[in-house]
Amino acid sequence: MKKNSQRNHHSRELSSEDAEKEKKENQNNFVELLPPEVTFKIFSQLDIRSLCRASMTCRSWNQTIRHSDSLWKPHCLTVRAVCQREIDDDLESGYPWRVILLRNYQKSKVKHEWLSGRYSNICSPISLPEKIMYPMDADTWGEILEAELER
Repeated sequence: MKKNSQRNHHSRELSSEDAEKEKKENQNNFVELLPPEVTFKIFSQLDIRSLCRASMTCRSWNQTIRHSDSLWKPHCLTVRAVCQREIDDDLESGYPWRVILLRNYQKSKVKHEWLSGRYSNICSPISLPEKIMYPMDADTWGEILEAELER
C-alpha cells in the first residue's frame, strides 16, 4: 500500500513538472500570448515554404496556420496567375484557400515551365525530367498545346 501511495505521489510530481513545462512553453509561444490580429500579421509575412515549416513547429502554430484561411489566399492568388481556370473551379466548388493551394501548387509549377517554353525543344519523352511531371487534365494540356503551336 505504501509503495502505491509513493507511486501516486511521484506521478503527481511529474504532472506538476509537466504542467510547469507546458506553462513555460506557452509563455514562449507568441501565438498563445499575442492577439490573433498580430499573430496573423506575423504569419502573413511568410512565404509558402516558411508558412508550411512554421505549421510544423508545434500544435498551436499548426492549428493557427491551418485554420487561418486568409493566410493562404495571397499565395493561392499568386498560383492563380498560372492556374486561373483550376483555381476558379476549386473556388466554385467551395474548397478553402489552403486546400486550393495544396491541390494546385505543384501543378502551377509544372504548367508554368511548359507554358514558358522550357520543354519546347524536347525530342522525346525520355528527355523530360520525371520529377517535373504532374497529372494534368485535358484542358490544361490543351492550353499547353496551344502555347506550343503559337511558338
